Amino acid sequence: IEIYSLHVDCKVTSRFAHTIITSKIVNRANESREATFEVELPKTAFITNFSMSIDGKVYPGIIKEKASAQKEYDTAVLRGQSAGLVKITDRKLEQFHVSVSIAATSKVTFELMYEELLKRQLGKFELLIKVRPKQLVKHFQIDVHIFEPQGIRFLETDSTFMTNELTEALTKVQNETKAHILFKPTVDQQKINPELDETLLNGDFVVRYDVKRGATAGDIQIVNGYFVHYFAPHEMPVFPKNVVFVIDRSGSMAGRKIEQTRDALLKILQDLRPEDHFSFITFNSKVAEWKSSLLQATAENVASATGFVQTLSAGGGTDINRALLTAVSVLDKAKRLPERSVSMIILLTDGQPTSGESNVEVIQENIQKAVNGKYALFCLGFGFDVSYNFLEKMALSNGGIARRIYENADAALQLQGFYQEVATPILMKIEMQYPENAVERLTKNNFKLFFEGSEIIVSGKISNELDLLPVEIRAQSHASDLTLKEEANVKEKEQVFQNQSYIFGNFIERLWAYLTIQQLLEKSISAQEEDQKTLEARALELSLQYSFVTPLTSMVVTKPAGQQQMELANKPTEAG
Repeated sequence: IEIYSLHVDCKVTSRFAHTIITSKIVNRANESREATFEVELPKTAFITNFSMSIDGKVYPGIIKEKASAQKEYDTAVLRGQSAGLVKITDRKLEQFHVSVSIAATSKVTFELMYEELLKRQLGKFELLIKVRPKQLVKHFQIDVHIFEPQGIRFLETDSTFMTNELTEALTKVQNETKAHILFKPTVDQQKINPELDETLLNGDFVVRYDVKRGATAGDIQIVNGYFVHYFAPHEMPVFPKNVVFVIDRSGSMAGRKIEQTRDALLKILQDLRPEDHFSFITFNSKVAEWKSSLLQATAENVASATGFVQTLSAGGGTDINRALLTAVSVLDKAKRLPERSVSMIILLTDGQPTSGESNVEVIQENIQKAVNGKYALFCLGFGFDVSYNFLEKMALSNGGIARRIYENADAALQLQGFYQEVATPILMKIEMQYPENAVERLTKNNFKLFFEGSEIIVSGKISNELDLLPVEIRAQSHASDLTLKEEANVKEKEQVFQNQSYIFGNFIERLWAYLTIQQLLEKSISAQEEDQKTLEARALELSLQYSFVTPLTSMVVTKPAGQQQMELANKPTEAG
């Protein structure tokens, strides 16, 4: 079985990435063989299309409601459950895997299409392409086209498998608003060494970039009546933070996990600003406060905390409820905190609540009542024994987010990286306002906090024949209350995309749908049961209308007669 052509074609238009992977395979044997298409794609992406064509006949994937697809599948397949075509493979990726049997000398072309909105983190967008053909490929090519009307501020490529020879196969052409990256290694360049038919191409191919930002009230783009508004202020004074770190030191954290936690916390302590306040709570079946109150991050206090962190050891049960309630009361009791400051609790745990209150619903209720919208709660789940659902619901109900920390060599870096994302709050209570009578289907437009290096995105549909779209942003900065105003000329904005050859026409509408589905799903996690149904129904409707494989839909893949007729591609979630 020979893969004679593999092409990754990616077009990024104003952060929205549309990727098509095409693999062409021929069976050179004189009997039928199994041809496999295996690719890894970012977890944040939605698959939108898949097809196999075998000797000219096309077998398309059809996207349906998950429940009805499962029913159809159960009827067709009596041999019990197949594993499904998509599974999570690591921290950032999931794998799509399909095999089909093809006759001697037959050819098959696999094509997978997926879309995602690139998210700005720590000042850059990252496009991740996983490369692992597992054999030498005669025609191998990666094309990345980027078009950013705001202008490209910087652009870099990075790869885990580059050699000097392979660097020659990489070209980058760039002007003010566009870039084209081409990676096209010959068979010889792909080889580990000239004698062996083994490939070097195994790992990540990453493109990172950021855009230029001129306008204070962000940047508006419009195509076919849909708009997107990007807002990412920079160089603003940073709010002092009041942070309580709540660290699990139960028995399961013993060994490498607690070591990695210590390493990360030591680095994080060095990153605290002098005007920040902080404290530590550690817990197993007992809850221990490092100090009875928040301390300012003076050199002396940081040094004392460093000594404490170095002594962290693990053993015992897990009382998450009391640990978090203690953290809330530390913030409640805090005196002399900077008037304009941001208070947050960062929980790190690797297990289920086993001591004290162990009913997760009761814990969620207790914490939400205690936090009462005053503080942001971030939950980091270390490894796979945590109840991620529980942590995610708790974080989203209290103005924060949850993140899984993978038990790899880089766990300490993952922890640090997360801290860096929330380390510099520069705005709070952000409201993005648009004229009510002129804009509909608006995505989320008010945000509790904005962190330096990230980006706020709001999208919607402009309802009537509007000439000017006025926007107003209200927010609190460390220095003052802000009001920013801007007017977008609809005709002018539409012009920007008119003559761009590689723009897929309704990309802002698809971006709007992608963002809306993501937000509906996120909202449903912390919603009451009744609301949950409504939110999911709306998300399902959009997933089907725009053909996205989301956690509510499945793609049914049919195969030629005589083989297992049908397989399902579902969207795995971090919560499993």
